[in-house]
Amino acid sequence: MEEFVIEGGVPLNGEVTPSGNKNAALPLLAACLLTAKPVVMRNVPQIRDVRAMRKLIESLGAVVEDLDEHTWRITTKELLASHLDPDLCRKIRASILVAGPVLARAGGLTLPPPGGDVIGRRRLDTHILALRALGADITYDRVFNIKTSGLHGADILLDEASVTATENAVMAAVLAKGVTHIRNAASEPHVQELCNFLKSLGAKIEGVGSNSLQITGVSELNGGEYTIGPDLLEVISYVGAAVVTHGNVLIHNAGVQHLGMVEQVFRRMGIHWEVQGNNIFVPENQGLNITSDLDGAVPEIKTNVWPAFPTDLTSIAITVATQTSGSVLFHDWMFSGRMYFTDKLVGMGARIILCDPYRCLVQGPTPLYGENLESPDIRAGMAMLIAALSANGISTIRNIGQIERGYEKVEEKLKKLGAKIRREVE
Repeated sequence: MEEFVIEGGVPLNGEVTPSGNKNAALPLLAACLLTAKPVVMRNVPQIRDVRAMRKLIESLGAVVEDLDEHTWRITTKELLASHLDPDLCRKIRASILVAGPVLARAGGLTLPPPGGDVIGRRRLDTHILALRALGADITYDRVFNIKTSGLHGADILLDEASVTATENAVMAAVLAKGVTHIRNAASEPHVQELCNFLKSLGAKIEGVGSNSLQITGVSELNGGEYTIGPDLLEVISYVGAAVVTHGNVLIHNAGVQHLGMVEQVFRRMGIHWEVQGNNIFVPENQGLNITSDLDGAVPEIKTNVWPAFPTDLTSIAITVATQTSGSVLFHDWMFSGRMYFTDKLVGMGARIILCDPYRCLVQGPTPLYGENLESPDIRAGMAMLIAALSANGISTIRNIGQIERGYEKVEEKLKKLGAKIRREVE
């Protein structure tokens, strides 16, 4: 197994460009199954989860050609299989995203339970309720057996604003007969990307960017080309790395139009950046002081659905907060296992009180010290890497495959910024 060895305390300086958005790439690849025409997908991130999704759609009949390192041509003239490989599905939670496209185009499939990060219970009920409303018959006996005699438009009120359930419902509805209304829909940037991509292929979708979508079904979709937008989680990861190492980093193609709420939260921690077109510059002169609430109370940073602060940035923000002056409460009500990585930061010298599975109190600043660590999931793994870059001494991070599920060439990018990081085999 490979590991990263990091010598911390070195300021990061230079320029970096984020890869394509992982959370957009996965549903976009699944959506390519909806058309028999070729689709050219650009800015595809070369990460483990995306490679797993490629294998998954290839097993269903998609032919994927590499036009260059980050550009694929995907053609699915016909769906050849409807029984998915359980081992492939266990590798990524996004395997659930093939349900909508395959159901819409082929009329059914057998879907093993999806895998993914172990950060608490991640229910699939919303997917099932949405697909049933569209005319699917779904049973479960260790695998999902999904079939339909024909999908039809429906008025769907999602019981939670689930990103992947919204994406599945949209993909199924674009080929369903009639009009579908999806209310309480997720509206994250990657959901917007999926809708805009489908519209470019001929789908009829209104309300993109809102929590109420109207979809008028069409008989078939065309081919086309699409460029995946930047990964906002990677952008903020490099913001965090620059801040804790007191460096100057310019981040190109940062997707600044989607960073409003994140900027507000980081400003409360005394962190600022300069917007330069679609780039952001993170200077070394950061205040790093927590702003208390108006009555002097400890501020709370709470995750919520878009456009609120995203759950996937909780681990990064907690790590950055260990280097700020003051106290701040983090509350991620979405996942019961998100906070458990904080004991690793405590072992490095951070002052963090885990209040319950959903909340922790961070008191800073505290110097961090090198430690032997193991990455439990993508975001916690990157948070540990950021902590190691800040720490005094040498840190080792094992199980780096978790980090590389979501971050392309992270070692190379950090080295170009001056980080002392190397890859070793245990």
